Amino acid sequence: MSEQMKFVQDFLDEAPVTDVSAIFAEWLDIIEGLKDKAMARLDVLRDPSTEELEAFASEVDGGPTGQIRAYSGKDVDWLIHSHMQNQTLGFVNVHLTIWLGPHIDVPHFGMALGAFPQAWMFMDSVPRKVISTDREYYQKYYEPFNDEWQRLHKGTPGIDEFVSRDAFVRATYSPTAWSIMAEPSQEYFDLVRKTANDHMDRWLQWVEEAEEVPVEKRAELAEADLNTRRNIAELDPANVVAVRYFGEERTAQLVSALWGGDRVLPRPHEA
Repeated sequence: MSEQMKFVQDFLDEAPVTDVSAIFAEWLDIIEGLKDKAMARLDVLRDPSTEELEAFASEVDGGPTGQIRAYSGKDVDWLIHSHMQNQTLGFVNVHLTIWLGPHIDVPHFGMALGAFPQAWMFMDSVPRKVISTDREYYQKYYEPFNDEWQRLHKGTPGIDEFVSRDAFVRATYSPTAWSIMAEPSQEYFDLVRKTANDHMDRWLQWVEEAEEVPVEKRAELAEADLNTRRNIAELDPANVVAVRYFGEERTAQLVSALWGGDRVLPRPHEA
């Protein structure tokens, strides 16, 4: 295995024009399946703030199109199901992120699948505690998957580890964040599908078995979750790609939707 340390825009700028329709179809199917699995267990409603983003298009002729749907509920602070893509020119980005309410003591679920034009997967149990100071949290949610992480990142032929050049992005990763890329193949698609579904299944089990956060600690956790979500959205170095295609104003709207800046529904602790 080798390591790729670039920005997304570097890959896009350096790559030849490539049709990634097959990758988009696979990635969309995987994310749709995960979303359906999660929403069958989590009671959520569509937030009206993203209805305008049901379908949006680039200001650049022939540029990408996209969709952002946000949901919230009694156990879910903010769920994002989204994609942006220009399949024929080599760019795809598909997201499923689930930020839990502050009464649930479990990491958040985060996943992004992309193509630029290599097929890329990122998935993580987004930490809500300081892992280095909370041994029990580390041993429950991260240590058991270290061998799997090593096997996937270091022991699978044809797979490169993707490492962001951005320090803040790396700071948000947990120790077992999956971040890999490979040339598209059915073998790789099947590996990503199995890895993602296995993790979704265990994450939903964590949620079902979760202990409740003490009432007096929920407001602080809710504030930390929101700050983390906003910073991840606003400091994403790939936002320059959105500006290139959608312009500053639309990009600001898209970024705000990802963290819930224009949300209408109340947060779980406020309902």
